[in-house]
Amino acid sequence: QPTEELRAKLGPEAYAVLVESATEPPFRNAYWDNHEKGIYVDAIDGTPLFSSGEKSDSGSGWPSFWAPLDPERLLLVTDSSYGMTRVEVRAKASGGHLGHVFDDGPAPSGKRYCMNSASLRFVPAERLAAEGYGELASLFE
Repeated sequence: QPTEELRAKLGPEAYAVLVESATEPPFRNAYWDNHEKGIYVDAIDGTPLFSSGEKSDSGSGWPSFWAPLDPERLLLVTDSSYGMTRVEVRAKASGGHLGHVFDDGPAPSGKRYCMNSASLRFVPAERLAAEGYGELASLFE
């Protein structure tokens, strides 16, 4: 349930994306061109969702991944808004809107998880242990 506390924690842009399913502008967001090693976690509850190891440059202007860290952490929902049929991606634990998944991604999956930077928080590989994600450090060794 959206709360004023959540609105204050996230800020206006992240709240609009995560809670109201808005889409941030392409090429004007935090992570579309981020090439650092690390993980991307849900901005609401910190659940690890994606890794830089599966990030690809889609040219779309949003951070895109060919696979999530764990598909069980995502909820895929048919989205028929704006006269299109797409597959919306939500975080299963928090319910936050992350973006959409398309079938035009690179090998090996052929998927493109096109995410909003505002729905994610990036944790650099060297900060994983300090931020409580030490079990994922082996992804970058």
